Amino acid sequence: MKRFLYILAAIILLAQFIRPSKVAEPVDPASDLIALTKPAAEIEGLLRVACYDCHSGQPRYPWYANITPVNWWLNQHIKEGRKHFDATTWGTVPAYQRDHQAKEVMEMMEKKEMPLDSYTWTHADARLTDAQRKLISDFFAAKRDGSWDVEKARRKAAGEIK
Repeated sequence: MKRFLYILAAIILLAQFIRPSKVAEPVDPASDLIALTKPAAEIEGLLRVACYDCHSGQPRYPWYANITPVNWWLNQHIKEGRKHFDATTWGTVPAYQRDHQAKEVMEMMEKKEMPLDSYTWTHADARLTDAQRKLISDFFAAKRDGSWDVEKARRKAAGEIK
């Protein structure tokens, strides 16, 4: 049993040297959501603490992001989050995709699905009140232009989606 624990400890120690690369992209004012839309200070703060860590190229890494296997889990979580919505590429996607993303954020705020519980357990500042959720939802509602609804209808008519 003692030998097994030594081997396990050695594996865990060696694993600390195998790390994923951290996401740290420079802000491009031509494409970043906050840079382009210039939200009120309160909304900008909410977006930064509740959204940007998983949905941008500028996450704030906590101390435990340096521990394997947590760093691998966080890296995958950020990749997955950015696949659904990436605030740093807001200005580079077509208008109908921005409209769809805005609609999705509004739905997530209404259903209280974001930020994830697993995130707010360790980031108390990201726990949103109903009033803060409404501010974010209203912000994104103002960004909607209805182009996703038109694109979705076109895709349905073409048989591309159900």
